[in-house]
Amino acid sequence: MEKQKYVAYISTYTMGDDHGIKIYDVDMEKGRLSEKAEVEITNSSYVTISHNRKYLYSITDFGVEAFNILKDGSLEFINKASINGMRGCYLSTDYDDKFLFCAGYHDGKITVLRLDQETGAVGSITDEIFHKGLGSIAERSFRPHISCVKMTRDNKYLCAADLGIDYVNVYRLDHERGTLKAVDIIRCEQESAPRHLKFSIDGKYMYVISELKNCIDTYTYREENGLPFFEQIQTIPTTDKYEAQGVAASALTISEDGRFILASNAGENSVSLFEINQADGELTRRFCLPISGEYPKDACLFPDNKHLVCLNHESDTMTFFTIDLGKNVIVMNGPEMKVKQPNCIIFHQIEE
Repeated sequence: MEKQKYVAYISTYTMGDDHGIKIYDVDMEKGRLSEKAEVEITNSSYVTISHNRKYLYSITDFGVEAFNILKDGSLEFINKASINGMRGCYLSTDYDDKFLFCAGYHDGKITVLRLDQETGAVGSITDEIFHKGLGSIAERSFRPHISCVKMTRDNKYLCAADLGIDYVNVYRLDHERGTLKAVDIIRCEQESAPRHLKFSIDGKYMYVISELKNCIDTYTYREENGLPFFEQIQTIPTTDKYEAQGVAASALTISEDGRFILASNAGENSVSLFEINQADGELTRRFCLPISGEYPKDACLFPDNKHLVCLNHESDTMTFFTIDLGKNVIVMNGPEMKVKQPNCIIFHQIEE
């Protein structure tokens, strides 16, 4: 049986280096990455891949940029488009790849842009939604900061996590016009700061990681009579220092097979692995262990769940670990790799 081949894309800030996307070949057996190429783009805060796996989209200072993903995993520039606002922090597409959603941390705005389904190019803005409200954290200026935008897996509703006002706002997407209509608000615990959210593979459960509460909240999701319903069923801490000062939950990623969720904790500089109960969606924490770097802004399991990589934003490194699920431990796997101010990582299977 032929082994599957992958590349990894890493987005970075660019201080003196205009190449904000790094492309790596993935060694699945050794659990390591080797640099393959780099792409000229400024301050790539976040990247996402279309659901048809053909295109990669990145935030940049100008707005957003689109790239063709070539057979060997290399990227070919398509076009760029303005988001008519401050630089975004998160990107995602709907499941038909008709629209691109950009979250604005700095201006509290969701921007919706039309995508050309034939070429992958980013087109015109179809909607702009500003969140309104007051938060309770003085350091966040008492105002909205949208940190994540994701569609429900049935492709009906856009969920927008706002860590400034402690809400996840829910919008119905008009699939023709590309406009959003507010239909629900999930009120998270005050001063919890919901940062990222993911849906289970079957779409029945939503997981929200909160930056200041240092926990993951699990919700059931269903639709009845044309309306979404979310019900919280679990809260589980990401760290042993639950609600500890100086610790901030950061990234939330789900394994390729949908069995595990990985969270990272800044300040404490650790990662936590959770197993997803496939019957009821609830999480069981397998471990919370240090990652030998400063500010793990993102962490991701390799596609075979045997290794993990952690992007350490403040120490300008990637660290690698072998996972032993029998003993619930990770063991450092070779030396750290240098990468300037990494933000996020995506694995992508190639056809070579």
